Amino acid sequence: MTSEKPKVLDFHTPTSSFSLIHSVANESITSLFDKLSRKKNTDFSGKRVGPGWLKYEWNGSVWNLDDDADYTIFQWRQGETAESPTLFLRNPSEPLPSQSSYRNTSFYLFRSDHTGSVRHDSHHDSSSARSKKKNSPQRDSVLKHRKDFEEFHTSNGVRTITGSIGPVQDVRMLLKTGYRYVYISRKFAMRHGFIPEDAAPGHYGYGGLVNIGKWPITVGQTKTTHAVYLSEESHFDVILGRSFMEKRQVKTNPVDPTDIVCLDTGEKLDCELVILKDGKGEIVTVT
Repeated sequence: MTSEKPKVLDFHTPTSSFSLIHSVANESITSLFDKLSRKKNTDFSGKRVGPGWLKYEWNGSVWNLDDDADYTIFQWRQGETAESPTLFLRNPSEPLPSQSSYRNTSFYLFRSDHTGSVRHDSHHDSSSARSKKKNSPQRDSVLKHRKDFEEFHTSNGVRTITGSIGPVQDVRMLLKTGYRYVYISRKFAMRHGFIPEDAAPGHYGYGGLVNIGKWPITVGQTKTTHAVYLSEESHFDVILGRSFMEKRQVKTNPVDPTDIVCLDTGEKLDCELVILKDGKGEIVTVT
């Protein structure tokens, strides 16, 4: 145990904000869950706070705080700074407040600082205006390079997340609005028993789109059930189309393609941007 003094932890929920005294170094995550569960006059009063409820902000990103491993990392990060941490608290079984209801703008899902952080003060004196004009060709060149870079990766890179479908765990899935439903590839379906291994041409989708039933899909900590169709897509085993994105209320960030949040639970998904290439090294466009 260290002799660290307790800190004031600031908590933001979808509808309110409050603070608690907690020693990050000397107390455990269970102790923090207990304190929050005993908190009165909150929108979660009487509920047991536990894994899936807490997240915290670090280095411009939001991180889960679910178990001892997460808390160990949280302790290490807090040991590097004297500032009090900001945490976000939400009951994962409750929906987010509607747009017509009150929303706490300090809660990470309701903040609008993506665009605010790049805005500049419009009040400049004449010398700064001349300096800006003088340096504009170089600055414009940098901005154009960045724009071209982002457009390249946005157009050729595809979002992928890892989850489970049915009994199959750790499946790399394509997240794409260009598809209407949830699809699995024929090879994947045969390999894992979704369709018979001896499925012959003319059966199970060769003659058209075939629904092979409803299957549970788990992404993050949430399981939802979806109608699944067979696909001849050869690059990905599973494709999550608009039906999945609409059900989970998936929110994407046009500035950062890897920033994905499911608004039905508030979960931030781990996303990897993948650029496909064929045997000749040419980029493969997934439509």
